[in-house]
Amino acid sequence: MRLRIFAIAAGLCFAGAALAQTPTSNLPQAPAADHREAVSAPSQKTKSAAAPAATAKIDPAKEAAIRHLMDITNTSKLGDDVAEYISNQVRSYMSRSLDSATLPKFMGTFNQKFALSAPSQNVTDAMVPIYNRAFSKEEIDGLVQFYESPLGQHVVKVLPQVLQQSQDAAAKMDQDAALSVLRGMSNDYPQLKQMLPEQNQPPASGAPSQQQPAPQQQP
Repeated sequence: MRLRIFAIAAGLCFAGAALAQTPTSNLPQAPAADHREAVSAPSQKTKSAAAPAATAKIDPAKEAAIRHLMDITNTSKLGDDVAEYISNQVRSYMSRSLDSATLPKFMGTFNQKFALSAPSQNVTDAMVPIYNRAFSKEEIDGLVQFYESPLGQHVVKVLPQVLQQSQDAAAKMDQDAALSVLRGMSNDYPQLKQMLPEQNQPPASGAPSQQQPAPQQQP
């Protein structure tokens, strides 16, 4: 699930580089906000100004293009991915308390009720206004054109594996660096010698691990 999220985000950035963008340096800069206003509760004026933006009706043609873009990039499956992730987390947690005969029935009931209370389509519907604010109709059309191309479809297919391998490589490098730093500090902190694995040995369960926790989005 998290790989699809990362893949789409990276893919949109990749494709967006081919689109004509207005340089941000040409945009007017907002004045610095007063510190007292930043830490205070939102004013009524701020609330009233934000409301129209949240409820603004999207042009039907643009909405259709957004939903098509989400389909061809598999972003429209995000709701299903999030639901699956949450279900797996619940199963993992409840398996510590329920026996193997009770767990399947519990999860069947949970998944049924969860699907009714949080339909995956609601996630897709909630993403449409986000795309609407982030991209113009012309940019959406440009992204659709890219992702419908052979290169775009190749990106959707292989980018999750590329990101997974990159994440694994980065985690391994950081793990090795952390262990090296800790070993270098063991003369000053002798207790580290008992905690760290031997050189060229896999790390113990308490040492830094290559496995990364699922992003808290994510969902």
